[in-house]
Amino acid sequence: MNAPLKKATVVGALGGLLFGFDTAVIAGTTHSLTAVYGLSPSQLGLTVAMALIGTIAGAMSAGIPGQKWGGRETLRVLAVFYVLSALGCAFAWNWYALLAARFIGGLGIGGSSVLGPVYIAELAPAKLRGRLVGLFQINVVIGILLAYFSNYCIARMGLGAAEWRWQFGVAMLPAVLFLVMLFGIPPSARWLVTQNRVEEAHAVLQLMGAENPEAELKEIVDSIHLERLQTAEPLITCKYGLPIFLAITIGMFNQLSGINAILYYLNDIFGAAGFSKVSGDLQAVAVGSMNLIATLVAMSVIDKLGRKTLLLIGSLGTAACLAGVSGVFFTQSHRSYLLWLLVGYIAFFAISQGAVIRRRPFPRLLQRRA
Repeated sequence: MNAPLKKATVVGALGGLLFGFDTAVIAGTTHSLTAVYGLSPSQLGLTVAMALIGTIAGAMSAGIPGQKWGGRETLRVLAVFYVLSALGCAFAWNWYALLAARFIGGLGIGGSSVLGPVYIAELAPAKLRGRLVGLFQINVVIGILLAYFSNYCIARMGLGAAEWRWQFGVAMLPAVLFLVMLFGIPPSARWLVTQNRVEEAHAVLQLMGAENPEAELKEIVDSIHLERLQTAEPLITCKYGLPIFLAITIGMFNQLSGINAILYYLNDIFGAAGFSKVSGDLQAVAVGSMNLIATLVAMSVIDKLGRKTLLLIGSLGTAACLAGVSGVFFTQSHRSYLLWLLVGYIAFFAISQGAVIRRRPFPRLLQRRA
């Protein structure tokens, strides 16, 4: 793997790091936000959910500019969204300004979750594609860990009422880095072909270290031609009923498994169990560390054990750990078990639903639309 390919992969994967950071950083600020703005539980929930609402909008709309202007150019716009969100949250003058900034950050999260892996996949040579795309997911988990660690470090600095502003604002550093680095990488060869810029696509393939640029270019041209022929075939048909059912239900249960409640309210969970804020921040780092370790383990064994096996193991494990967490709060005892139960939960989630949710149930020619 040559230097230009490494650089392009790192830049594309950096969008995943920002995805994870912006997702988890709210966990360390909920107590302060409630106090500063006098938020009710429903208002706090809306504050957290605004990023998710933006994520839905960003994920559903990112494909259109991505196809028209290319993944690289669209990622630049999303990087600006990340910067604006960090600044907006850090300098929010009222609750409504904070909601707007959270929504803008959600647009960046949703868009980069779609376009980041696609950009890496379109640049990477076929033999390296799977491993390089996997770096995006790893960076999401690294971003979550960095958010928890950043929250802990800032909490230790004793910044008082400004603490939550610093916790949000620190995200501007990787966001600006992401934006700057996007100006040093090429557009993908596949997008160039769709724009009839075949010679430029050939040059990009050479730059990325393709062993046989001519053969890979022909493969790209042929695949685009086949996809255009398949465009008329509807996705929602009885023929694809089972793949659609599996994709929707697995994705739905992925979100209903409790992972978002853990990521967004982790510090509140520890606080409700009687731990101090700084202690909760530190224990969040432990949970984030296990998330990273388990994700790396999952990616090393996924081809050996299979996705179905990992999903079954993970589902049983997460259910058992959540039952244990409920037991701790129901009995108001054994709070020392809480950290281990949450670490176990995140480990089981990371080796299963966190790592194996992919587009595999669909035929190759329909995977992009699916």
